[in-house]
Amino acid sequence: MTTNAITTANTHSPVRSAGRLDFAKAAPKVFRSLIGFDAAAREGLDPALVELIQIRASHLNHCAYCLHMHTNDARKAGESEDRLHMVAVWREARHFFSARECAALALTEAVTLVADGGVPDDVYAEAAERFDEQELAHILSLILTINAWNRIALSTGKVAGTDERG
Repeated sequence: MTTNAITTANTHSPVRSAGRLDFAKAAPKVFRSLIGFDAAAREGLDPALVELIQIRASHLNHCAYCLHMHTNDARKAGESEDRLHMVAVWREARHFFSARECAALALTEAVTLVADGGVPDDVYAEAAERFDEQELAHILSLILTINAWNRIALSTGKVAGTDERG
């Protein structure tokens, strides 16, 4: 069974939708630069927080490819299934997350959905209260990189479950 040139039955799925470019091959310098930006953004941040941010942005952007990748990465790093299930509804399940994580998730939402009204002062202030300037800069950078990755994956038709990382 196929839909939009993507195999959905229990057969081998293609890595991307038919007719879409392989971004890494078509723009290798840009791809490597984004990998470097992503790596620099993560420096000094708690790996669990990194995955929560990436998962939440991927939810908001409807990026199944990145959501699949980052929930798997979080599981491998020891994240609980309970917390993974609660990321999308974290505001109603704050007791699953620390105050720092909630501040980072709120900032992730505001930056990801920036066209809907910017980044509210209270959201920014809460994040600035919970993180020092360097951490905050890295969190903002991470939010920017996951949004870029989401847009690349969506634009090039990446298929969830086909993580190509080594």
